[in-house]
This record gives sequence, C-alpha cells and structure tokens, in this order.
Amino acid sequence: MKKAEILDEIWAVIEDRAAHPSEESYTSKILTHRKGIDKSLEKIGEECTEFIIAVKNGDKSRISEEGADLLFHFMLALKGSGVTLQSVWDELQSRRH
Repeated sequence: MKKAEILDEIWAVIEDRAAHPSEESYTSKILTHRKGIDKSLEKIGEECTEFIIAVKNGDKSRISEEGADLLFHFMLALKGSGVTLQSVWDELQSRRH
C-alpha cells in the first residue's frame, strides 16, 4: 500500500464514523465528545507531547507509534473543524511550485 493510501483509508473511516457514529468506536467518541473540537485538540496536545518525549529519548519504535497517534488525532481535528484531508494535500502540493 502506498503511503498516502493508508491516510486516505483512515480518512474514509473517519468520514464513515462521523456519518454513522457508533458507541463502540473510539473515533466516534472523539468526534461526538461533549467538549466538541476541544477534545480533539486535547488529544493532539497529549500526542504531540508524547511524540516529543519519544524523539528526545531516541526511542525509534515509540517515535513511530506516537507519530502515528499524532497523525490520527490531527486527522480527527481536521474532520471536527470541517476541513478535508484533501485540502491539506492541496496545500502541500501548492508549496512544491
């Protein structure tokens, strides 16, 4: 699977959980939390801190794990704020020219 494909696949799951919330789904719980977007932002802060600590400690496996957590929660915050993943791809593409 190509690198961007996994992110697109995760985005599709996030979209589905937003459209069809499930009490068992972690994604749904974050997207429908009573704190609203603040819950996603709290998670980004938490995961960012854990990522920084992993990098500072030089723990390669933890860096990968926390990087994945950070990307996932970033995507949840995008969805919660009404911004698409495609708009981020488009912005990155525009910076290459």
